[in-house]
Amino acid sequence: MENRSLSVVAGLIVLLALPFAALAADGAVSAEQQAAWQVRLDKAAALQAESRARQDEADELLARKNTECATKFLINDCRNAAAKEHLKTTREARRLEIDGRAMEREVKREQLSDRNRVQVEDAPRRAADLELRQAESMNARQSAEDKIAAARAAKAAKAAEGEKRKLAEAEKQRKKQADHDARVAQKVREAEQRAAQTAEQK
Repeated sequence: MENRSLSVVAGLIVLLALPFAALAADGAVSAEQQAAWQVRLDKAAALQAESRARQDEADELLARKNTECATKFLINDCRNAAAKEHLKTTREARRLEIDGRAMEREVKREQLSDRNRVQVEDAPRRAADLELRQAESMNARQSAEDKIAAARAAKAAKAAEGEKRKLAEAEKQRKKQADHDARVAQKVREAEQRAAQTAEQK
């Protein structure tokens, strides 16, 4: 039974230490304050464990005494005395439980209050961080949009240059064809003139 109480106490200490560890990670609470809270939480856990141990012990004692009373002459008087003793121990155990829970609640209330204070104090920094992240995000988005726009403009310029080159090439080809046609026409005229001269000479 004692081993069970110790394991329960150890479990409670671990559970109670979790928010404490979270506060320590934030670095918001002084080491002295954290140590003081932990001492009080340990004491609260010990009180609750002691309460359960006393209650278990009282229950076992009552069962034993009730068995013993069955062999006595004044059974009811014996059982009443055992019940009174059990009630007294139960009240003491309950008081320890209440004290332990009250202590634990008070520590948790202080920790919550401290977390709230830290959040309030940290709100301007968090707001500034958020604003900075939003500005960085907007800058990154703008930079990406600028790159896309520049890529589109470069593509459009390249396409326009290609079109201009194509038109220049077509014009060059047209001129070349026109020059060729003019030369052919000239040769045809010259051939006709020669043929006409030859016919006149005959």
